[in-house]
Amino acid sequence: MTTQLYHALTKAPIAHAPLIFAFHGTGGNEHQFSELVEQIAPGAGLVSPRGDVSEYGALRFFRRTGEGVYDMDDLAERTEKMARFIAGHKAAHPGRPVYGLGYSNGANILAAVSFKHADLFDRIALLHPLIPWRPEDNAELSGKEVLITAGQRDPICPLPLTQCLVDYYKDQGSRIETVFHDGGHEIRQQELTKLQAFISAPSQE
Repeated sequence: MTTQLYHALTKAPIAHAPLIFAFHGTGGNEHQFSELVEQIAPGAGLVSPRGDVSEYGALRFFRRTGEGVYDMDDLAERTEKMARFIAGHKAAHPGRPVYGLGYSNGANILAAVSFKHADLFDRIALLHPLIPWRPEDNAELSGKEVLITAGQRDPICPLPLTQCLVDYYKDQGSRIETVFHDGGHEIRQQELTKLQAFISAPSQE
């Protein structure tokens, strides 16, 4: 079954709550954002997959050959695998809003899925993403709600590349919100405050 492609922490949503997919950063695991999701979206369902690539023992969602240098063939293959996994869980909860949030490497796999399979998510939150290429245009991203957060002095995810990603989503017609703090790769409270507002906001449709 596609829902078993990854080891994952899962919880079913209650009432009319959304289903939230959470993607950890390098070295994290499926528990990294479980408490956060419970705090910002009580009652929401959770699907938090564990990365299946080990980089010297640190879990990731795709391979790289150096800092910021991705194995693009591996990324393409694992993007499609993740898309199948997401689609399987989405099908198990028909009619529910589906949101995604990811940090660092988790934000990168989430973004990669959105470039190819925009229909899988209603909202995506990308915390400190690094996308060092311009994705192909995708008209299905028009109207999608996207939050991007970053540190202005992030040594791992340079701000100019983050801005290029913001511009890409804007060019697709996505509804973009951003938070840029004056620090580095760490997640700060202002990001979490905005994330909660983003996740809990009424639909704009």
